[in-house]
Amino acid sequence: MTEASDTERESAGAVLPGAFMNSSEALEWFLREVLPLESTLMQYLRHNWRDRSGVDDLLQDVYMRVFEAAQKQLPEKTKPFVFTTARNLLVSRVREQQIVPFEAVADLDALDVAIDTPDAERSVIARDDLRRLRDAIDTLPARYRDVVILRRIENLSRPEIAVRLNISEPSVSVYLSAGMTALADALYGQPRGKQVPR
Repeated sequence: MTEASDTERESAGAVLPGAFMNSSEALEWFLREVLPLESTLMQYLRHNWRDRSGVDDLLQDVYMRVFEAAQKQLPEKTKPFVFTTARNLLVSRVREQQIVPFEAVADLDALDVAIDTPDAERSVIARDDLRRLRDAIDTLPARYRDVVILRRIENLSRPEIAVRLNISEPSVSVYLSAGMTALADALYGQPRGKQVPR
């Protein structure tokens, strides 16, 4: 598909880039310029979002954002605008999730996510902190460790943990509290007078 020049658009009665459009003009533009990109856009979304059930919703959200933006100001180049909108939506969805499973996004580099790259010293400190946390978790009694991991890392609710471990909900609360106290003691070196049974 070749891009029409500004004079061709004027002669065809098309709205120029940057111009404000009413709803019917925006709909005509959308049908003419955006809908033909659907197969490529779906391929892009499927490639970059692992949850297949959410791809159709993502597509509709992209369409909604593109249409609303075009009503305010027509983009100069439709395809880059649509795909930038799709990328921004994917990044936004990833950020909205509290815990992002590794398989949620196929390739974060493909999303071109801007990240702060830590310097070498911060990387070493972070790795050391993670190692200390892992070691502290490993020292917990098995039941405490299981409850802490399920609640704080896997983000399961207390009732879900109780069912998974076949224990009561009050027991989950007791194990979680004792486990977190023991972790704080191990990490920050401030024993609270209680010994954690091993």
